[in-house]
Amino acid sequence: MESPPEDPGPPSTETTDPDPSGGTSPVGRRVFLGIVGLGAVGIVAGSRIESGLHTVVAPLQAHDPTGLSNLIPGGNQWEIYNASNGAFPDVSQEEFQLNIDGMVDTPLTLSYTDLQAMPPTTLVKTFQCVTGWTVPDVHWQGVLLSEILDRAGVKAGASALRFFSSDNFDTESLTLAQARRPDIIVAYQMLGAPVTREHGGPVRLYVAPMYGYKSLKWLSRITVTNEVVPGYWEQQGYSVDAWIGNSNGL
Repeated sequence: MESPPEDPGPPSTETTDPDPSGGTSPVGRRVFLGIVGLGAVGIVAGSRIESGLHTVVAPLQAHDPTGLSNLIPGGNQWEIYNASNGAFPDVSQEEFQLNIDGMVDTPLTLSYTDLQAMPPTTLVKTFQCVTGWTVPDVHWQGVLLSEILDRAGVKAGASALRFFSSDNFDTESLTLAQARRPDIIVAYQMLGAPVTREHGGPVRLYVAPMYGYKSLKWLSRITVTNEVVPGYWEQQGYSVDAWIGNSNGL
């Protein structure tokens, strides 16, 4: 997951989504109104914060015992999470391997260089966190998931995919039909630079039409199966089919 400009669960340039269960502390009226007001202002993707926005955010943070105001995009820094709440995996581009197995004709192990050598796809999309944060015009580059599946060859009877993170904790799922969409990629670049460790690099999944928690970070393995196996966040209550606008994620 991730945060204000980032992944699902929480927000971020991705948007990472916080734990579906959320916290139990009530959100104060001042914090709530501040968040609503900042939502109207919009989000600027980037690591530097405009001084004017910071002036608005700082008082909210000072009077917010819940810590939720720290999730406001631009409110000091991006808040980035992972499902295990442990240390972010530290895998270099040279060490990276993506394994494709299961119901395939040819199991594959792709390196970072292998992915870069495949036909690239660039997407510019709004990243939508299930909790409501959005980050507009995020530039992504990577390889169509369908291209990777075609290279491995999908066996008859296969109908779904499982995705595994190198954090050895987070998982995700897609149907085979969903995985073949032209707006789902295995991404190695984000915002014009390699995907950072904090944002799920060196390689992560990006599922543009769904809420951010579907865009698994630190992607290490794809398994082709004959059934949908709900991922980690779905097991906590999020929707398996997380279409933006057609699902509230829960």
